[in-house]
Amino acid sequence: MKRSFLKSKIHRAVITQTELHYEGSLTIDKKIMEEADVLELEKVSVVNINNGERFETYVIPGERGSGTICLNGAAARKAIVGDKVIIMTFCDLDETEISNFEPKIILLDEDNKIKSVLNKIEVNNKIN
Repeated sequence: MKRSFLKSKIHRAVITQTELHYEGSLTIDKKIMEEADVLELEKVSVVNINNGERFETYVIPGERGSGTICLNGAAARKAIVGDKVIIMTFCDLDETEISNFEPKIILLDEDNKIKSVLNKIEVNNKIN
């Protein structure tokens, strides 16, 4: 039996841009993607902390080091510039993989710069 687990979480990313007339997706700074182990075109779940919106889309890479978090296409209606969001990916693990698995938790500052990278042991004490 496989179970679904959090694979990566980008916590409190600030929306820097919205592009309604783009074909769709979520643009994320390439450096943040790499730290969070998120690949181009990977499915993500997004939760808007400011308004409670929840939606799924896929990721495209943004300029490395830019801090870009841009909602494209229909997703642009789910947030405004300045909103804080949580971006998550998930994976399916079988029983033998669960005990050794650790998600990547990335905490960002107000400028979408990486503040810290946590593992599952540290998570309960550090996420605000």
